[in-house]
Amino acid sequence: MHRTHTCGELTLADLGKTVTLSGWVQKSRDLGGMTFIDVRDRYGITQLTFNADDDASLRASARELGREYVIKVTGEVIERSNKNAKISTGDIEIKVSNLEILNAAKLPPFTIEDETDGGDDIRMKFRYLDLRRNPVRENLILRHKTSQEVRRYLDSQNFLEVETPYLIKSTPEGARDFVVPSRMNPGEFYALPQSPQTFKQLLMVSGFDRYFQIVKCFRDEDLRADRQPEFTQIDCEMSFVEQEDVLNIFEGLAKHIFKTIKGIDLGAVPRMTYADAMRLYGSDKPDIRFGMQFVELNDVVKEKGFPVFDAAELVVGINAENCADYTRKQLDALTDFIKRPQIGATGLVYARVNEDGSVKSSVDKFFTPEQLTAIAAKFHAKPGDLLLIMASGKDKVRKQLNELRLEVASQLGLRDKNTFAPLWVIDFPLLEWDEDNARYHAMHHPFTSPKPEDIPLLDTNPGEVRANAYDFVLNGVEVGGGSIRIHDRDLQSLMFKHLGFSPEEAQKQFGFLMEAFTYGAPPHGGLAFGFDRLVSLLAGLDSIRDVIAFPKNNSGRDIMIDAPSTIHQEQLDELSLNINIKE
Repeated sequence: MHRTHTCGELTLADLGKTVTLSGWVQKSRDLGGMTFIDVRDRYGITQLTFNADDDASLRASARELGREYVIKVTGEVIERSNKNAKISTGDIEIKVSNLEILNAAKLPPFTIEDETDGGDDIRMKFRYLDLRRNPVRENLILRHKTSQEVRRYLDSQNFLEVETPYLIKSTPEGARDFVVPSRMNPGEFYALPQSPQTFKQLLMVSGFDRYFQIVKCFRDEDLRADRQPEFTQIDCEMSFVEQEDVLNIFEGLAKHIFKTIKGIDLGAVPRMTYADAMRLYGSDKPDIRFGMQFVELNDVVKEKGFPVFDAAELVVGINAENCADYTRKQLDALTDFIKRPQIGATGLVYARVNEDGSVKSSVDKFFTPEQLTAIAAKFHAKPGDLLLIMASGKDKVRKQLNELRLEVASQLGLRDKNTFAPLWVIDFPLLEWDEDNARYHAMHHPFTSPKPEDIPLLDTNPGEVRANAYDFVLNGVEVGGGSIRIHDRDLQSLMFKHLGFSPEEAQKQFGFLMEAFTYGAPPHGGLAFGFDRLVSLLAGLDSIRDVIAFPKNNSGRDIMIDAPSTIHQEQLDELSLNINIKE
């Protein structure tokens, strides 16, 4: 028997017991004629004592142990004289009578501590060591508990968990596919699914009514903190539902997770149209933990002689309350921030509201005091407030001001990771214009249903058609999204037409789905939550890599196993492939 107990469970109630523990050496300390060793496993840490007066040889063996040695010890549970309230076993220690080294270990390349000295690259390379650290392990325990609560809730709502294939057909919409060559079908390829979209719709045609899956998905896209080439989503679909049904079910899921995992009552989740989100926040995933809504100023700043405002399609700003004491250096830093290439703004206008109610701005020479006061009135500004104003094309300046709003909020400490502000964003545009290819793309995917009252606009003004689509946003992060689907073959054909598919192309790519619709497809809709994103928010983390056991780096590489890698010529020959890398 390698252990009778774990390293996290012994207490004063176990005094006098002879126990066996196994685990890793966390650290070793010598004090006089005694050696103290902390032994660690997944469950916690227990202190071991070796006394030279009791057994000099055993104590000498203990002094030879290095960090991360795997050991097995047997001994008596005794009370600690110097208790440690920071660990669950801090009232006891083990007076060791037998020590066995199960496996010696090299000195690890970084310390296996909560606060490690290892950088990202070295910890990724030795991820199996990083996973021994408490914070990383706790993230994965949180992930496990969350997945169990997802299953518990969805099972209670009559959802069935059904697995769908990983080797599917490549489709031209969305991000790039990862493709897999077929040995048995030379020159042909599978694709790894970006989502189980068509399969869950086919399950609805099959009469399964309510489906879910905690499923791996794959997208070959540029990476960042909240993206990985392979990621996990909570994928769901329901039959005989309208948008309200879907929102209620998955608002319930979010509330259940936060209540059971965090002990937090989310309350009612507000709803906002896409148009209002863009107008008030410049983002389709606004962070509503704080205010600073956009204020449009065209009616009070145009034709006053300031060329920048006069030439702009939209002049818009935010009120940073109680920030009039920002220094010139701080304001210059904000200007530099929005001028970064990632944001691309050309400048920033600011105005301070003084204690006497007068307004001092960076464009005083173009506006009278009365005009500046009128600008401040649009913001409902008070003495001590700072107004930050930008001008440009409508869509462009809103996105730029959104970045500034988030930056100012971060500086003011308004983006507390322990505060959760959920939001449904609804009524997305069905289509978005692709300038490069001069055609419309589906904003979500080709199977999203338009609002019934907007269907006539598909032929006259497709850019104004609203979708039966919705996103679940939390703290400025899109956690999930979905839509009511098209279940009518004729409407689906019309959608393909407006997306630029010829009838032949639509048949080649999606003929199986179109044919399925001819056999009686129920009205249906669904949603997918990004599971990694959800868990990272629950954990208060910025990167989803920290809640994935074996993540890829920002180049899509697994530097631990050195993947992707080349393969042998024999494998290429079997697949009828030649490699021709373009310079």
